[in-house]
Amino acid sequence: MNTIAPLWLWAVFVAFVIAALFVDFVVLKKQGAHEVSVKEALNWSIIWVALSFLFNGLLWWAIKDTTGSIEAANQKSLEFLTGYLIEKSLAVDNIFVFLMIFTYFAVPPIYQKRVLMIGIIGAIVLRTVMILVGAWLLEQFHWILYVFGAFLILTGVKMWWAAGKEEGLDDNPALKLLRRLMPISKSYDGEHFWTVENGKKIATPLLMVVAMVGLTDVIFAVDSIPAIFAITKDPFIVLTSNVFAILGLRAMFFLLQAAASRFHLLNYGLAVILVFIGTKMMLIDIYKIPVTVSLGVVLGILTITMIWSAKTAPNT
Repeated sequence: MNTIAPLWLWAVFVAFVIAALFVDFVVLKKQGAHEVSVKEALNWSIIWVALSFLFNGLLWWAIKDTTGSIEAANQKSLEFLTGYLIEKSLAVDNIFVFLMIFTYFAVPPIYQKRVLMIGIIGAIVLRTVMILVGAWLLEQFHWILYVFGAFLILTGVKMWWAAGKEEGLDDNPALKLLRRLMPISKSYDGEHFWTVENGKKIATPLLMVVAMVGLTDVIFAVDSIPAIFAITKDPFIVLTSNVFAILGLRAMFFLLQAAASRFHLLNYGLAVILVFIGTKMMLIDIYKIPVTVSLGVVLGILTITMIWSAKTAPNT
């Protein structure tokens, strides 16, 4: 798999991810179970975005130092920024599904942080495997780009059609399967995934929630990873932009949780973005849409959708 990133930058990226997870699982664990406030979520969101831009600056410098080309550095930096923005915006759709799962299972706010922390670990591992496999497949079979493109267009159309419609989990096949595979207690037992009832060890609803969050990320990864391959085929850019978007997912969840109703039209914008990215991928051998144009289109669609949502938000 070809990448322009030097080996030492891979090492820096891995070290950063390990350090970030250490902060999440060791340092923040000392806080114990607690409800994350909007202020805390906002502060962490700003930190994660700032670190993402800082890494992008390091990427720009590394490419310039390796190739001696400012043009190559600008190109890769724009690819990272565009990919990061796409993954960040598509992650919002994940968050709305997470909200539905937490509401359905009546997860106490003080336990939601741990579920998301575990979900982030699973997402990083899963997406790393999928990205590396996807990059290898694209190297071997160029026509897969057209399959990805068609899939994204169909997904965008489906998302537009489903936007605004109420969905429930009662008929979810994955949930039905999980309930058949394991007995579930009727109440939570702190942050534990297992409890004992009538002398038998059984799962708590919190384990079910973690499983549903993991399955949700699998589904959304199938959508989002092909989308970024339309921007760049460099596995380093694809992986890093994905992971940086995921690392800020927990903070963004609690930030948007308080303002979910103000983004009620966002799915329409995400649907248009998926159709655009799918079309870009389908046209790649006819006309390669510049990364700057892609970035402008994504930013424009998100801006219009956010303003549209704010103006039409229901009064609360």
